[in-house]
Amino acid sequence: MELSAELIKWVLENLSYWVVTLFMAIESSFIPFPSEVIVPPAAWKSMADESMNIVLVVVFATVGADIGALINYYLARWLGRPIVYRFANSRFGHMCLIDEDKVRHAEEYFKKHGAASTFFGRLIPAVRQLISIPAGLAGMKLSSFLLYTTLGAGIWNAVLALIGYLIYRFTEIKTTNDVYVMATKYSHEIGYAIMAIAILVVGFLIYKGMKKK
Repeated sequence: MELSAELIKWVLENLSYWVVTLFMAIESSFIPFPSEVIVPPAAWKSMADESMNIVLVVVFATVGADIGALINYYLARWLGRPIVYRFANSRFGHMCLIDEDKVRHAEEYFKKHGAASTFFGRLIPAVRQLISIPAGLAGMKLSSFLLYTTLGAGIWNAVLALIGYLIYRFTEIKTTNDVYVMATKYSHEIGYAIMAIAILVVGFLIYKGMKKK
């Protein structure tokens, strides 16, 4: 816990484009690290001292998310299902907050929603970091995987950046640590709202498809 607190403190005190990219890659892989620590404070910082640009914060955060997603994708593709599940059940897997149920849930979500799940999955809490694994296990086409992942991660990062911007505009917060605390408080609610919208969109598309047939 102390290490995590010190690491979070270091990230918040050293925010830059390369830090955003590196830690969003970590967040998007199987290593647990909250995106709320990175994007909202970086977006807030871009407004507070203009050391960064908020659009570039979203761009570099999305590049980092793509890198982390590719790590999961290729590990799953090369190692295969038995080893992935063995890792999920290992002590190290549990240290990474991964277990068999979470991987199975992500895989079932992928099977149910197909390739588009790599888009919608990036917007859903508890699925976001793991959706790349079933995509790799299924051997999903890399170009499609990158397209959907980039779109989903880009939208999520834009939402987080918007939170940082709104905190700057409408609060008296003066430190990146306070931004992180407030962003964590509201990002989950926004994440579930996005998930609800995504479900409605999918339902509408399915309805249109059935009606057309």
